Amino acid sequence: MDAKRYLLAGKMFAMQGGDKNKKAIITLKCEPSFGESLRKQYKHISEGYYMNKAHWNSVYLDGDVPDEILKKMIDMSYELIFNSLSKKLQKEINEGGRKK
Repeated sequence: MDAKRYLLAGKMFAMQGGDKNKKAIITLKCEPSFGESLRKQYKHISEGYYMNKAHWNSVYLDGDVPDEILKKMIDMSYELIFNSLSKKLQKEINEGGRKK
């Protein structure tokens, strides 16, 4: 299964693809303590597949993870990457890429 990477200003915040058994997963960046808590709570969330295990988590899309938790994880991943960008770049993104 080919992996699709989702980027913000050239930095990845999500990757959708498959594990070694071709099971559909999405890998997202999370605050380490939040990710660890989710891995304990849901059997279909694991350490990031081929990623930094402290910061990235993989979610099996056919698993037991509620949609609202997955949405929260996607939002957190996007925000972590967004907040790592320069204030100038953040402003450009918020303005829809318009330059003044």
